[in-house]
Amino acid sequence: MAEKSNTSESSGSASEQPDELIRSDFSLLIVDNDPAHARAMTESLERVGYRCTVATSGPEGARLIERETFDVVVTDMVMNDVDGMKILALARQRLPDSEVVLVTGHATVPAAVEAMQEGAFTFLEKPITPQRLRAVTEKAVSAVQLKRQNTELRQRLDERFGFEGIIYASQEMHRVIDRLKRIAPTDATVLITGESGTGKEMIAQAIHQNSPRRNKRIVELNTRAVSENLVESELFGHVKGAFTDAVGDRVGAFEYANGGSLFLDEVGDMPMSTQIKLLRVLEEHEITRVGDNKPIKVNVRLISATNRPLEEMVEAGTFRNDLYFRIKVVTVTLPPLRDRRDDIIPLMDHFRKQFLKRHGKPAAHFTPDVTKRFFAYDWPGNVRQLRNFVETMVVLDNDASLGVEDLPPELYEGVEEEEPQAAIAAGPTSLLGRPLAEIERWAIEETLRMTNGNREEAANMLKIGARTLYRRLDHYKNQDEKAAGENTEP
Repeated sequence: MAEKSNTSESSGSASEQPDELIRSDFSLLIVDNDPAHARAMTESLERVGYRCTVATSGPEGARLIERETFDVVVTDMVMNDVDGMKILALARQRLPDSEVVLVTGHATVPAAVEAMQEGAFTFLEKPITPQRLRAVTEKAVSAVQLKRQNTELRQRLDERFGFEGIIYASQEMHRVIDRLKRIAPTDATVLITGESGTGKEMIAQAIHQNSPRRNKRIVELNTRAVSENLVESELFGHVKGAFTDAVGDRVGAFEYANGGSLFLDEVGDMPMSTQIKLLRVLEEHEITRVGDNKPIKVNVRLISATNRPLEEMVEAGTFRNDLYFRIKVVTVTLPPLRDRRDDIIPLMDHFRKQFLKRHGKPAAHFTPDVTKRFFAYDWPGNVRQLRNFVETMVVLDNDASLGVEDLPPELYEGVEEEEPQAAIAAGPTSLLGRPLAEIERWAIEETLRMTNGNREEAANMLKIGARTLYRRLDHYKNQDEKAAGENTEP
């Protein structure tokens, strides 16, 4: 491949050309079963700063694509055993963000055009000049760079908007969200644990939507909801005749989620026989449909969830130890709603607005008595139960006031009989024997927390005037500022 002047292809301003630093940021794979031609292309690209890896056969190129990551693949079209079309298909599967350039002779140009319809970036017709190779590679690199920039832009937007679907105010959930922001951009396997109804499905969606796989699908499968003899078919698919009801081929969840994420809910209910096959899929990145012998490569991020104690199940021999450690590379534990009561009021308000709109109801607000009942309840069904309760109240309401008469039976019973002493007894024992001023401040601050900072509602619940509450708060602020000033004095 001799150097030859080609000003029409090599010209351009400095701003249009990737600089040395940018070029060195990209990894290229050269696949050609002609070692001399492969070496010539590699030397031409390395001379302008690209990092290149060479494969002198199709099978070697395929192995490299399965093991490593490349931004651009330049491959010969006609090779023995594994040709350029197979390299293209493998790259599209294993390296979805890469670009593939095909090198072809005149006789195979129609096939190269067809390959572009299958996802190739472009093709180079032999003989190839260094200038032409560099120009086409530069365009492919620019396309990859644009993808990177778009991904980074989406990630920056996600930092601000990416978790807006999760309603929270508590410090407990702040810690969970901070952890999610570190986990989501990676490709790590995630295990989400927590009681039923804590929102594990929403967390899985948030992980996927804030990951580089967001443009691919997330497939959800609840293993508890599938009969034991069909779990493998749902996961891996089946071929026609594999069992009595297999009237045709069927794509399973892994194959359907290829390139994206698979959310396995209630993974602790998976049959032991399926656990063995799932472990093999996670290790080998390939599935075999039920009733077939042909392996299919898959590139899927696994997100699992369970409300069962997997460690205890491992000790009891009902869940595989090796699979347990394979699916819990990173763990996210969702606290129950009773342990993050600061989230109750924001969740109430969110679901109130949602269901008023869904059911075409006029504006309605919770009464202070209802707010107190929600805040004090232990929520055994967690966020899902709270959501259902709010919807029930919105549906039953007929006076634009979500009051005790609209409460579900679990919260309505005993509302009228509630004694003030019960509320007093619920206060922290650390306040016993403290000055009344400290107890009053605790009551005001806790009520404000319960009402999500709504001072008018807090004053109503405390049965004091709004002006009195404002004066108390100003007094507390002055106290705190004075104390802070004293602490800083030498």
